Amino acid sequence: MKVEIRKKGERTAILISFNTCTEKFDSNAERIKFFKELHGWKQIIVKNRKRYIYHRPGILSELPHIDVDKSVFIIMQDHLRKIEEFFKEWEEKVEFKMFPVLLNQEQFKKLREVE
Repeated sequence: MKVEIRKKGERTAILISFNTCTEKFDSNAERIKFFKELHGWKQIIVKNRKRYIYHRPGILSELPHIDVDKSVFIIMQDHLRKIEEFFKEWEEKVEFKMFPVLLNQEQFKKLREVE
């Protein structure tokens, strides 16, 4: 029997934790590609003594999330399918786990503000 106790104002979200299996990547460049596709990246181009800075979005750039650590983040359950699809593309080289978490009102509001 499973018993759930929720306080008023708490909301369920999903904590995603992942681990890259470095030895399974063909090269360091491929591993970097994974992180760029996940987090996005900043591109700096210097031309005629001017610097142009561009932000190249990753999947997390498009989704509201809370960064917990380098390889741990929290998303709303509504966005789980998109994250699962992304990690399935990398399933041979990246292990990931998902855990439901309860957010208090302040954390939930912060996650919603990102949208």
